[in-house]
Amino acid sequence: MTSTITSDDLIVLVRTYNPKTNANLIADAFVFGAEMHEGQFRHSGEPYFSHPVAVAGILAEQQMDDATLITALLHDTIEDTKATYAQVEKRFGHEIAELVDGVTKLTNLQLNSSETKQAENFRKLFMATSRDLRVTLVKLADRLHNMRTIKSMRDEKQAQKARETMDIYAPLAGRMGMQWMREELEDLAFRVLNPEGRNSIIRRFITLQRETGDVIEKIQTDMELEMDKAGLAVNIYGRAKKPYSIWRKMQEKDQGFSRLSDIYGFRVITQTEADCYAALGAIHQRWAAVPGRFKDYISQAKTNGYRSLHTTVSGRDGKRVEVQIRTVEMHEVAEAGVAAHWSYRDGIRVENRFAVDPARWIAQLTERLDEDHDHDEFLDMVKLEMYQDQVFCFTPKGDVIKLPRGATPIDFAYAIHTRIGHACVGAKIDGMRVPLWTRVKNGQSVDVITAEGQTPQATWIDIAVTGRAKTAIRKALREEDRERFIRLGRELVRVAFEHIDKKATDKALKTAAKSLGLSDLNDLLERVGSAEITSREVVSAIHPELVKSVGHEIESRRAVVGLEVDQSHRRAQCCQPVPGERIVGITYRGQGVVVHAIDCSVLVDYEDQPDRWIDLHWHEGTHSPTNTITLKMTITNDAGVLGGICTLIGEKGANISDLVFIDRKPDYFRLLIEVDLRDVEHMHIIMTALEADSHVAAIERHRDPGRAGQIERQG
Repeated sequence: MTSTITSDDLIVLVRTYNPKTNANLIADAFVFGAEMHEGQFRHSGEPYFSHPVAVAGILAEQQMDDATLITALLHDTIEDTKATYAQVEKRFGHEIAELVDGVTKLTNLQLNSSETKQAENFRKLFMATSRDLRVTLVKLADRLHNMRTIKSMRDEKQAQKARETMDIYAPLAGRMGMQWMREELEDLAFRVLNPEGRNSIIRRFITLQRETGDVIEKIQTDMELEMDKAGLAVNIYGRAKKPYSIWRKMQEKDQGFSRLSDIYGFRVITQTEADCYAALGAIHQRWAAVPGRFKDYISQAKTNGYRSLHTTVSGRDGKRVEVQIRTVEMHEVAEAGVAAHWSYRDGIRVENRFAVDPARWIAQLTERLDEDHDHDEFLDMVKLEMYQDQVFCFTPKGDVIKLPRGATPIDFAYAIHTRIGHACVGAKIDGMRVPLWTRVKNGQSVDVITAEGQTPQATWIDIAVTGRAKTAIRKALREEDRERFIRLGRELVRVAFEHIDKKATDKALKTAAKSLGLSDLNDLLERVGSAEITSREVVSAIHPELVKSVGHEIESRRAVVGLEVDQSHRRAQCCQPVPGERIVGITYRGQGVVVHAIDCSVLVDYEDQPDRWIDLHWHEGTHSPTNTITLKMTITNDAGVLGGICTLIGEKGANISDLVFIDRKPDYFRLLIEVDLRDVEHMHIIMTALEADSHVAAIERHRDPGRAGQIERQG
């Protein structure tokens, strides 16, 4: 929608799908909004009211109801003008006043703040959204128009809004089933956050089209021919995937554009559900299906109501193409998502039997919110509920359990019942015994093995993925060990405070608890004792200047606490643990102790040898920069790039001990860099600085179980 749209233009558009629209009320909202925003201008210099009008236009294109459109026209009046709630209510009614007030409250949440505040903001967002989802629809359309016109903002403001869009609004649109909006928001944010990456993909597309012609049109013609042969009346649409979607796939698969095959997508829209399966059969008869890429979301719909058949086939010239097959009704839900609940056609609210009201999901989430949840647990739970795709697994009796992608048998057990989770000692997937950290997949049958007397283990927190499981495990561990943790925590903070010649008085500790966002003194001590926070963090909350000034580095031979006097230790090469990470020791005859990170996959080799395990933790204080980790990086192949990266690492107080190229291409290098550093905080500082460098396309910590070494294997 353009900024020159008039009230008559908007009303004409609305009447195309809702002849019974209240044109007078829309016109009145247009006049009221224009009066309230008179004299206000956007960064681009346009009159400010052009923005609410554009937002209303976006929602009208989704065939939304009158109340939503009027809310869009007025959504900034209470926030940014002299208009009041009472004025809006008197002139436009209680429903619209509540909607405008709801959008105002969402606008004020500042979702890019610190995680502690963000958790509370999410709580408020879901509480507000659960009352009327149209509030969220207006906010999403508001963000979409702002992203479409973001070029007029300052560069730093563009980056902030783009990151917020990528992290919050795009996933929220996807969760609401509005996939088209999610893709556009992601691509608009990608344009700001990584213009070089986006432009390189567009250039590759142009080159590919020049070399091969219009592949989409050719494949579409082939498919239409096959559908005609099968006697199926269908509509077929083909398109290249969005630049951000391709970029994300390149990062996930660690492949260059030239090796990425499935960059084209096709939708086959049928008349009936039976035709969907007939069309699938015709496509599989004509082209070879790619194993493991078929998904039936018709018989097992997604939680937002999405239904479709997905398959990937080797099409013309061996190119892989993704195909989605669904009926017209399914397509409406796939395109409109939650907006389908408020859309009109011929003056009547549209009823779609496949549409699922996401308000149920939000209501279920808010019902589970417990005042006892701490901020981190709440935020973990919300992010997992909101952003993760789901997998569907089965109990031995055939009941379906929905879990976020990446979940483990621990999550499965707690999804059934907290009691089952607490008593879990093992699991079978499709009849085979598997470790508890195994990632479950769609369609698998999971059998939880329980035993009386079993209690949750501390390591389960790192294994579990769902907020429900993590919360239940933490609660059980705290209840079981609360007193012991409090005693241990008090001793740890006493020693830490004495280290800087201060006393750990109750008043000082209560102040530290408040500073760290904890409820009381015992909560603080318990978390220190359970290693959720360090005594150094407590001291830093009160005396940050003294913590930083402590200059004595801990020698490498004294870095680990928990060894016998005559025991030596060394860091495992497979997981390369660093101070600040949770660790465990494995003993070896005549070889001392090898220190592993608690989540090291090599530890599975010693599950049946508990007598060799030693509970260890890192010494408090400043460690020497001698702890080597390996970073895997993808960087652009330009002059001076590698030298600049090495300089950057040196500026951050770390040393490069080795560098190995694993892939050399004309446009990029992939390499492994071994870096000597102090602790996990030092590692994060270095990785963040590298990730921010425009020449670094990807960076991750590299761990290699194959480097466990001969000693570790033999024991």
